[in-house]
Amino acid sequence: MLKIYDDMLEVLRAIRGAVGAIEKRDPDLARQLRRAASSVVLNIAEGSGSFGRVRTMRYRTALGSARETLACLRVGEALGYVETVPTALTAQIDRVIGTLVRVAA
Repeated sequence: MLKIYDDMLEVLRAIRGAVGAIEKRDPDLARQLRRAASSVVLNIAEGSGSFGRVRTMRYRTALGSARETLACLRVGEALGYVETVPTALTAQIDRVIGTLVRVAA
């Protein structure tokens, strides 16, 4: 299992408050954020148990969902639903994205 699996679980824990705040103002965006963030973890797990092209596809799906997770947080921030996304959190998501870029190539 890739280390970013645990890193992304930490991200999920860290964004619980943001998801709740976004949900109060925009339930659809909160649902999308929840689905995207969960998808990263689930696809990393599935990819770790797969081989060849299937593994690559799962990691590519996780990559897209990781980027979507960050975009949802940024949209929530831009619309004033949440405060500025902490730099440490974006750095952690960026590490997940960077690793996925390498393994999904």
